[in-house]
Amino acid sequence: MNLIKPKKLKKGDTIGIVATSGNLKSEEALKKAVSYFENRGFNVVLAENLHDKKRYLAGEDNVKIEQLHKMFFDKNIDAIFCMRGGYGAIRLINKIDYDLIRNNSKIFIGYSDITALSAMFLKKSGLITYSGPMCLGDFGSDEGDSETFENCFEVLMNDNVLEYLPFEKGLSNNKNAKGITFGGNLSTVVLLCGLDFIPDENFIFFIEDLNEPVYKIDKCLAQLSNIPKFRQNIKGLVLGEFLDVENKDELNEVFEEFVSDLNIAVLGDFRITHNKKKITVPYGANSEIKDGKFIIYNK
Repeated sequence: MNLIKPKKLKKGDTIGIVATSGNLKSEEALKKAVSYFENRGFNVVLAENLHDKKRYLAGEDNVKIEQLHKMFFDKNIDAIFCMRGGYGAIRLINKIDYDLIRNNSKIFIGYSDITALSAMFLKKSGLITYSGPMCLGDFGSDEGDSETFENCFEVLMNDNVLEYLPFEKGLSNNKNAKGITFGGNLSTVVLLCGLDFIPDENFIFFIEDLNEPVYKIDKCLAQLSNIPKFRQNIKGLVLGEFLDVENKDELNEVFEEFVSDLNIAVLGDFRITHNKKKITVPYGANSEIKDGKFIIYNK
């Protein structure tokens, strides 16, 4: 499948905000995110289910799907930002019209639980999306990071080659690798096992997580490495942050074993994370691990 690069964002364009996962936690944060986008020169349209609530979800699945499809189909919407993660996207993936997504390609951005959608959009629609900041936890947060926001819009608005350096020295075996970017939140990626979700192309696997003990991270990596197609196509591992891990030495041992078993390149640590300070990563773009950099061809 030919991968689709969405049109770049420009001032005066319209941003749509969707709720595919958890329910709205803060009306104030949503308003602050909308104001931020408007102050940057964008119009904003809200999905109709942003205030819906079913248990911990942003309303009924069929309404979420309807609103997601509507945002993609609407020619006046130029980019789609996710309200938040949490949980819920995995419930939608077998109900999405991937032809509609492919035929109405546009910027789609989120992380955490949104990883499930980015992975399936890439596999089923060929759409390159973005792992990056969301409305409530980032743009609407009182602790939002300005460098994170500037990096995000630099990526979304320009054709460029991104050369990310580790923010602190992590694992590295000095190997180089090439492939499309694939991954995201590790525990969410693993939820896709049993589906056709692994890229047909060689890929560099970028991962992050939070509140997961080392043995569960080990289990996730073992489950993926047992899939022949995953073993065949993974060429490198880019490590983001694994927050609230009790034993980082054990975690590094797990990563070292994973990399050694697959004989792939590894490079860390990058601000691919649930923390406020994060980088935006095009999801499905050509990339390299080279000379101590994570290089992504965002054009």
